[in-house]
Amino acid sequence: MIRAHKYIIHFIVLVLLQVLILNNIQISSYFNPFIYILFILILPLDINKSLLLLLGFILGITIDIFSDTMGLHAGACVFLAYIRPHILNSISTKEDYEPGTIPGININGFLWFLKYIIITTVAHHLFLFLVEIFSFNDFSDTLLKVISSSLFSVFTIIFYYILAIKKS
Repeated sequence: MIRAHKYIIHFIVLVLLQVLILNNIQISSYFNPFIYILFILILPLDINKSLLLLLGFILGITIDIFSDTMGLHAGACVFLAYIRPHILNSISTKEDYEPGTIPGININGFLWFLKYIIITTVAHHLFLFLVEIFSFNDFSDTLLKVISSSLFSVFTIIFYYILAIKKS
């Protein structure tokens, strides 16, 4: 029950940070930080896949409601929730984790966690921006937006993780 309480708090804080502060930060339309995806990334490794997809949808649709983006974030979050287990399997260094293990710096080390955050953030952003533009016409412009926003997002995610999650 205590763990569920922590996740609810992180969900609320990450959504509020996103919609009240980070959605208002846009530097030349190329730097859009999306910290809210950290909620999906810190869920336990052994979480039920259906629950993971449902939580991804709830997170994304919540952001969509506040951002008036008509399902873009819901789609990107469900995509992220779907590929997360595959990414974890491909970069995991350990075979067996204790039930309830949360991916993070304490368990896997900083470099592993940074790699995990970078891969998942780029995947989320690529999906989000390609669905938003719904075209490959300006792919180089979209790719630049994905890379710059991913770098900004990774920085904000690591910053929040170190301040709020690693200590809890």
